Amino acid sequence: MIRKVKPQIRVVGFDDGTFSFSSKLQRKKTILIGVVMKGSQEVVGVLSRWITVDGDDATDAMIEAVNSSRFKDLRVIMLKGITYAGFNVVDLERLHRDTGLPVVVVVRKRPDVGAMEAALRKHFSDAEKRLKILKKAPPLVEVIPEKLYLQAVGVDEKTAAEIIRATTRTGLTPEPLRLAHMIASAVMTGESTRE
Repeated sequence: MIRKVKPQIRVVGFDDGTFSFSSKLQRKKTILIGVVMKGSQEVVGVLSRWITVDGDDATDAMIEAVNSSRFKDLRVIMLKGITYAGFNVVDLERLHRDTGLPVVVVVRKRPDVGAMEAALRKHFSDAEKRLKILKKAPPLVEVIPEKLYLQAVGVDEKTAAEIIRATTRTGLTPEPLRLAHMIASAVMTGESTRE
C-alpha cells in the first residue's frame, strides 16, 4: 500500500517494440522493455522479454520479469495502455495480484473501444476471452482534459495521478514509459523513435 508518493518512488514502466504487418500474420515476437527508475530522475535498471505479436503472453511476461528481477524495492508498475504487440491484452488484475504491486496505466488518447471490439471479433477466434480481459479493466480517468488518462488497479486514482506527476520530467509521458518506448523501438529498428 502506498501511503505517500515520494519523489524517488521506484517504478518500472513497460512498453513494446515496433512490429510489421507481416509479423502480425506470422505471430512473430517483439521486445517488451521495462525501465526501472527512481522517480523521474535516475534509471536503475532495464528488464526485457519477448512477447508474441497478437498473442496472449504479455501479462505472463510482465509478471515473470518483475518477480524474477533483482529489483525487490519496486513500488509500482506503469503501462502505456493495456494492449501490447497489437492485441496482446494485459490482465491488469492478474498483474497486480501476481506481483503484489499497484498497476497504473497511462494513455494519451481515449481508445475507441467499439473499434477495438469490432477488430477483435473480426480477426480473433478467442475474441471473447480478450474482450473479457479488456472489459474488466477499470474505467479511464481523465487527468488532463483530452490529453492524459489513467487506469489504476491496487491504488486509488488520486495516488495514481501523484505517481504520474512524480515520474514525469517534461511533457505528459512518465519517464519510465518514455525511456522504455525509446529502448524498445531502438532494439527493433536500430534507432529510437520519438515518444
